[in-house]
Amino acid sequence: MPGRTRRHTQPEESAREYGGPVRIISYNLRKHRAAHELDDLVAGHDPDVLCLQEGDTASLPERAGDLVLAHTTQRNRLGLAIYYRESDFKLVDSATVSVKKSLHDHVLRPAHERLLGVRLRDIDAGRDFLIASLHAAPLTARNALRRDQIRAALAELSELGWGLPQLIVGDFNYPVFKERLSEHMRDVGYELVMSDQHTYTRYRVFRGFYDFAAASGFIVETVRTLPQGESDHLPILVTAHPK
Repeated sequence: MPGRTRRHTQPEESAREYGGPVRIISYNLRKHRAAHELDDLVAGHDPDVLCLQEGDTASLPERAGDLVLAHTTQRNRLGLAIYYRESDFKLVDSATVSVKKSLHDHVLRPAHERLLGVRLRDIDAGRDFLIASLHAAPLTARNALRRDQIRAALAELSELGWGLPQLIVGDFNYPVFKERLSEHMRDVGYELVMSDQHTYTRYRVFRGFYDFAAASGFIVETVRTLPQGESDHLPILVTAHPK
């Protein structure tokens, strides 16, 4: 139905012509508390890319399991990071994106670097694509501000490679009126895909779907919620193919 956010529970037909699926884990570390889980998370689920939110970027390791750190944000109190499998992918470029601050960001410490993107090259397929880690403004902000942040961030992400397949994962902080967000994403060329289970559990009243994938030029097969660790967010594992 137009405007409805898809929720995947079963894989679609795979398209392997570009070297097979890319597996991406997104995880909000809850103010870095779950950072010690990264090695086990990578070993247990074998992702190609790991996208983090709310990490103490100065304390993050250079490697998480067999993945290497591509880049982090620099100016946030708690920032974003992306790791990738260097045996299969080459890091071509990266960029951090600053967006309009919420009231929360003004009152507390600045957190305006809300998106981190990398351009990766599939070594076997010889094709580039973009992966990004997103952390939208907290629930104290209005949904309209989050939509503005996301739109601005995606516009700047495209500067890494105009027309390339793009997959954005992370904490969208958008538990209600998701259909409106889905419509907004479609308007700018992306399909929003929900996970198969709730991804936030800390407060009963706020439980729900917070962590999504947004795809342009990717076929998303599954978005699977992984077991909970010490974070109030559950990790998600996204399996997707460039078209």
